[in-house]
Amino acid sequence: MLDRGWDCVDIVFVTGDAYVDHPSFATALLARLLESEGLRVGVLAQPDWRSAEPWTTFGQPRLAFCVSAGNMDSMINHYTANRKVRNEDAYSPGGQIGLRPDRATLAYCQRSREAYPGCVVIAGGVEASLRRLAHYDYWSDKIKRSMVLDSKADLLVYGMGEKPLLEILHRLRNGESIETIRDVRGTAYRLKKSEDLPEETNTTVHLPSLEEVEADKSQFAKMTRMIYENLNPYLGITLVQENDLEAVVVNPPSLPMETVELDRLYALPFTRLPHPAYGDKKIPAFEMIKHSICTHRGCFGGCTFCALTAHQGKDIQSRSVESVVHEAAGIAADKQRTADGGRVLPNDSVARNSAVSISDLGGPTANMYALGCKNETLKKSCRRLSCLSPTQCPHLATDHSALIELMQAVRKIEGINKVFIASGIRTDLALCDTRYVAELTEYHTGGYIKTAPEHTDPTVLELMNKPPIENHEQFCTLFETINRQPAKGDRSVVPGVTNARSVVPYLMAGFPGTTLAMTIEAAVYLKRHGLRSDQVQEFTPGPFELATCMYYTGLNPITGQPVYVPFRLRERRLQKALLMYHDPNSYHDVKSALREAGREDLIGTGQDCLIAPYPPKSDAMRRTSRVKRLQIKNETDKKKKEERRTMFAEQLRQEEFERQEKLRAERLEKLRAERSERSYSGRPHSKRSSSNRPHSKRSSSGRPDSSGSFKRTAKRPFKKGVRKGPRPGGGKPFSR
Repeated sequence: MLDRGWDCVDIVFVTGDAYVDHPSFATALLARLLESEGLRVGVLAQPDWRSAEPWTTFGQPRLAFCVSAGNMDSMINHYTANRKVRNEDAYSPGGQIGLRPDRATLAYCQRSREAYPGCVVIAGGVEASLRRLAHYDYWSDKIKRSMVLDSKADLLVYGMGEKPLLEILHRLRNGESIETIRDVRGTAYRLKKSEDLPEETNTTVHLPSLEEVEADKSQFAKMTRMIYENLNPYLGITLVQENDLEAVVVNPPSLPMETVELDRLYALPFTRLPHPAYGDKKIPAFEMIKHSICTHRGCFGGCTFCALTAHQGKDIQSRSVESVVHEAAGIAADKQRTADGGRVLPNDSVARNSAVSISDLGGPTANMYALGCKNETLKKSCRRLSCLSPTQCPHLATDHSALIELMQAVRKIEGINKVFIASGIRTDLALCDTRYVAELTEYHTGGYIKTAPEHTDPTVLELMNKPPIENHEQFCTLFETINRQPAKGDRSVVPGVTNARSVVPYLMAGFPGTTLAMTIEAAVYLKRHGLRSDQVQEFTPGPFELATCMYYTGLNPITGQPVYVPFRLRERRLQKALLMYHDPNSYHDVKSALREAGREDLIGTGQDCLIAPYPPKSDAMRRTSRVKRLQIKNETDKKKKEERRTMFAEQLRQEEFERQEKLRAERLEKLRAERSERSYSGRPHSKRSSSNRPHSKRSSSGRPDSSGSFKRTAKRPFKKGVRKGPRPGGGKPFSR
């Protein structure tokens, strides 16, 4: 602030993430946008929430505190699907955990109020966006009310916040009161008990109240269905939900951003680096995406285990080819500057080691760039949750020409060595344009391509809003056909291997509707088709997801039909082990699952058998999973005890060293005092040598006489009868 000549700031962003000036981090994106609008912005990254003192760092903001838990929901960031604490926080320096609280939005809003009572507080981010209404909280296993009420924020911005936040701050700067700013799209606010409830009309929908969804699970399912049916921003539906004597009003979603607006946003002067205060500590999330480029927003896939549609919307908002190429060229130029110590190398002398690889060119779904509805009139009244499931919409544009043009343009940039597509791919959409699959295989994959069939059972796939497994088979066949052809681009070819690249599927265990028998059939399918997954995700019920509603209510919110839910952690663990049947660590869990399901026929050496009759020879593999967990716990406890013992011994050594130093200092001080006393006693000090000193005569007794000389003295005789006592060997006493 002092360097910029500021006496105060207009906005203070409070975030649970480390600050990285990169367009993939929401705080940096919004801060740069507001800065370009002439506002003074301060960022309070990962403050210590245990007191309000860090909130006074910039002083009271002139307009508002803008609070966010970060790029992830804080509970998902902290805990696994089994409710265990994670070992790493990808958005913190050094991956350190514990730098943000649980439900960080609530804690940050509270501290903002405590630091400056009366200051405007605006909540936003993924956590607040997906908790804007009553929702099921997996970690406390109960229904929680809207975060608008719990946080006591003046406004809650949901979805992508650039347009609503900019409008709110401009109106505050013009002197408008926050109590009157209630008509902004993409916001939610609290209706006090003294205020009138809006009447239900064609554009205002009343949801089941908090008390109703807490008492009846079918009402919770109804509420979820009504929310998803009114997500289309062009419908302009306002949602109202009563919470005891208060209410929450959710305005219609913000309209999608135009290409020109997105281009301007991503052209802002990002440094693409973490804050210098972190020093050499690496931020794992930044290391993964520092050379990635976001090409678009939104997703019309509508997967029920994903809340992206409720956050970013179903409309695809794409950047222009020129904007993406400009960003890629900037990344290449930065790499060249780093390689040459600050001097930009000419294009014809770019060293190979200074070339950069784009780690990802994509978005929420890689192959949805520039796609969407062909009928603008129908799009504004559409209530479908997915354009691809259960069947593909006939009005959906599926031509990938714009995406292919973009991929080719980025590849041609000088200084770009390789461009990878790491974002997820909808295989059913890719099959609509085989040119894209060929382009992807030739130039944009690294060793293997990752797909996400998630499961193989048709019932489960229907609940997920995913295409049938036959669709994935067609994609794999097409990929293998292209892969066998001679390489046209820089595709790696392994000598002697026909198929140098392979398909690696992503799978999910523990999803609602999935039984142990279904998972066994999925494992058999993987075995027959030679597919091995290196990553199986356990379903985590996040807020605002359709699948979370199925998990909590046991009902499909769209059809109202009952759904089986694998609640037990053991069953979820066995399902995950079955999908990873090839992993030796899963042997005992797979065997237990097959025996419980009565499928011992899959234990053996046959072609369709999942595991052998006996565990691997390694002693570690012979132990049951319970024994392994106990051994790991014992080893961990032993390590902790050893660390405590070492620390205690070091502490004792340090204390002994300090004690010895203290004694040494006391002795030196005493010696100095004695020398000082002798030097000021008044007696002259003679410097005669030892040869000139007179030798004194010592007596045998070693005692001097009165004159100071030593004389022999006579021995004092013993008197008889004075000392009496028993003889040393016993008997009568003797006397002298």
